[in-house]
Amino acid sequence: MLRFEVSACEPGGRARCGMLHTAHGPARTPAFMPVGTQAAVKGIQADQVRASGAEVVLANTYHLHLRPGAELIAEFGGLHRFMAWDGPILTDSGGYQVFSLAELNRVTDEGVTFRSHVDGREVRLTPASVIEIQNRLGADIIMAFDECPPGDADHARAAGAVERTLRWAEQCRRLHQRDDQALFGIVQGGTYEELRLMCAERLIELDFPGYAVGGLSVGETHAEMVRVLEAVVPALPADRPRYLMGVGTPRDILAAVRSGIDMFDCVLPTRNGRNACAFTATGTMKLRNEQFRRSEEPLEADCTCPTCLRYSRGYLRHLFIVREMLGPILLTIHNLWFFQRFMARLRDLIPTGDWATMLGEFPIAAAPDAGCDNPVSPKRTRR
Repeated sequence: MLRFEVSACEPGGRARCGMLHTAHGPARTPAFMPVGTQAAVKGIQADQVRASGAEVVLANTYHLHLRPGAELIAEFGGLHRFMAWDGPILTDSGGYQVFSLAELNRVTDEGVTFRSHVDGREVRLTPASVIEIQNRLGADIIMAFDECPPGDADHARAAGAVERTLRWAEQCRRLHQRDDQALFGIVQGGTYEELRLMCAERLIELDFPGYAVGGLSVGETHAEMVRVLEAVVPALPADRPRYLMGVGTPRDILAAVRSGIDMFDCVLPTRNGRNACAFTATGTMKLRNEQFRRSEEPLEADCTCPTCLRYSRGYLRHLFIVREMLGPILLTIHNLWFFQRFMARLRDLIPTGDWATMLGEFPIAAAPDAGCDNPVSPKRTRR
């Protein structure tokens, strides 16, 4: 069963360092979890993910249910053996697809009926089936089924999603039986603080071993995200891990850590790596630009990732220009190392609360748009 320890707190603030203990080993927090939607962090091997400093990875219930199916993964001995990852794994419930695949689904109080984005066949997800699938996958942390409303949802729409999320959470809590898996509840409520607090209060009554804040990074502004977190995070139990789903940029992560969040996941390092965008401490770098054609410099002079130790900006640009698959692999590796370096420095500085040093070393954490993407696009951070 999951155990969480807080080891240090920001003086006079909410940021904290801790340790997650799972059946597949420990993980330091604040933790950034690379996204392995289809049981793979795109383009790189499990040992390369581990070498970056990552201790937890994420996979997605909806996608693995479609292909190859939870039954087959169970035949392989579970998700850890299937993807050759021996550390902790978290599986998302598929609730985000209620939002991201809205044009393909029909939502009722009983569950969600999808038209598969793969072959168009009808797929039904309910609280019971989501728990059964995740039990078969065997992840260390699993998520309750929830409804994620869009960022611009009006009060009535957000309130309806909260009530449905709470009903589904109660069913998931009752149906989940595996002691070696920790089931997290998900706080919804859009940008409405009273809905968020009500949802959190009722989830706490169900006594989940951890709590996630969902439904952010779906179109709201950075300021709205921070406002919601500052309202809801203090209401969550201090002795349980807090997970902000689908966030995000270094700026978003820093703000969320300062509000008391412990866990993050995001596709930005891998997706942007595949699209020739490198994260560095001073900002993002678009490697297709002509200015890098003759550059013999590494991406970052002080980065110790395998990419920076061996390859120049000019070479990396060449790989992308000629569409050589090595380019996305090398840039993905660098970006994963960057995010883990960023998180490690956060853990170093939380006990002192020295945010000036953090921003001095990582100016990117003050940048309004550091993702090479539209900062309000719902596709910027999730699957």
